[in-house]
Amino acid sequence: MGLQKNCCPRRHWGKTELSIPVIPFGTQGFGGHFGPVDDQEAMALMRRAVDLGVNHFDCARCYGDSLRKLGRAIKEGVIARSEVVISGRVCCHSAAAWGGYGEGRPDYSAARVLADAEDQLEILGIEKFDVLFLHDPPEIEPTLEAGGALEGLERVREQGAVDFIGYGMNPHDFHLAHIASGRTDAMLCFSDYNLLRQSAADAILPAAAAADLGVLNGWSIMRGWLTGVPVERFIPRDKWGEDQHRAEAMRLWCSEQGIDMLELTLQFCLREERIHGNPIGSLNVEQLEKNVAAAMAVVSDETIAAFVAAGF
Repeated sequence: MGLQKNCCPRRHWGKTELSIPVIPFGTQGFGGHFGPVDDQEAMALMRRAVDLGVNHFDCARCYGDSLRKLGRAIKEGVIARSEVVISGRVCCHSAAAWGGYGEGRPDYSAARVLADAEDQLEILGIEKFDVLFLHDPPEIEPTLEAGGALEGLERVREQGAVDFIGYGMNPHDFHLAHIASGRTDAMLCFSDYNLLRQSAADAILPAAAAADLGVLNGWSIMRGWLTGVPVERFIPRDKWGEDQHRAEAMRLWCSEQGIDMLELTLQFCLREERIHGNPIGSLNVEQLEKNVAAAMAVVSDETIAAFVAAGF
């Protein structure tokens, strides 16, 4: 793909054999949820990301207007489809609004998945996804049944509109169920492998590795809490729970020790080789470049050991 030297490290994404950056670009970063990003800024950000080797864009409808912006960047030639990996999500939620979490029982049908995928491909202006995840289903069993959502993903693949399929969600028992089915190629978990907690290592990472599934680890930086920025910039102190207090204690410890917290956060995750990518949604080029630098940094065994010994 003609990537420049000194760009983001890469890993093979399990059985997909796709080469992805260790910090894929979570497109929510330019979707408008974390601050305004206009089309020109978003397209320049995407171009810079690809130049730095961050050429995997992880998408979802609920990520603001990011699908449209990514589609525009491709249609206008800012980035070429051939130089990027695109993973997307299809939802079972509220038939009244794509990508929403509306009221009523979700639609777990294969037909729903086919229609959702077709519509997103039209928005993006591309012929197929590289990977397509079923996004955050409230139940797992209906998705696995005959005529269910996973069958829908399989039919999208049969039609040539995606190469690889899987699930993006949190519940570990849900992940174990789809892994056991033998029908998936990749998965995305979130909030369970980072400095705050590592529960993904107990069951789902061993199961995924045994099945050679490609694994994305969402929320490695916990939406900014683990970057070295004071937590109260993200959440008012009077709304903090245990996680926020622990994250702030970690930040203060890093500051006292002269340790770059973003580097520690990412390098801690990168030591887990059963995880292939840790998506991060950069808001601007400055954030992107800091994230890439942290992904390339060297954090010593002694630093990791000192952090663990601090007992947060």
